Amino acid sequence: MPVNLDRILPTAAPLLRRMLRSEQAQRERQFAAMPRTTGRVVFLGDSITEWTAWEDWFPDLAATNRGIGGQAVGDVQRRLDSAIVDPVAVSLLIGTNDLHGLGRSTGIDDIADQCRTLVGTIRAMAPNACLLVNSVMPRSTRFRDRIVALNAQYRDIATANDATYVDVFSALADRDGAIRRDLTDDGLHLSVAGYAAWVEVLRPHLTRFARTGNMPGVSN
Repeated sequence: MPVNLDRILPTAAPLLRRMLRSEQAQRERQFAAMPRTTGRVVFLGDSITEWTAWEDWFPDLAATNRGIGGQAVGDVQRRLDSAIVDPVAVSLLIGTNDLHGLGRSTGIDDIADQCRTLVGTIRAMAPNACLLVNSVMPRSTRFRDRIVALNAQYRDIATANDATYVDVFSALADRDGAIRRDLTDDGLHLSVAGYAAWVEVLRPHLTRFARTGNMPGVSN
């Protein structure tokens, strides 16, 4: 693996936060200005969500990408009005940036408390939607124990809010609890193979929202 961001990000977090602020604000303004289209499957989160074409992975879904790189749990909470517009489903992946310092806190309990508020707000805004709370994905073993502890709380948060906990961690982790090398190029973000693996975990939860009643790779 030529680059491992886990060696860089904890130290670079303050500078990175300032560097990303303008780009994040621009993307938030775009989302706020877009037509408020209902009945969508919303993919909500940070750069891991942003950096792929969900409409191509799921061509039979009315997919909307609401990922913004570098964002933490609290950032997503602030922009829910432009993200949650009577969706049929929401796939939420958030929290990994909090762990290395881009959010309010790096503490597991505080990140979980923020996510509890976030998931509760999404549920209140979209009471009938299918809400998928994705686990934080594996990184290097340096973050393994904290991710496992945070995901345990995410599972409870999903249950308490009539949401589905999606265990992506197990699908992407090697036997040491780090992200598999064939699924990433930098130890954090997903390669094409990584996205394909995540898509296969999500697919069973989203099949019923296909506009044709069928999705590639799924037989009725």
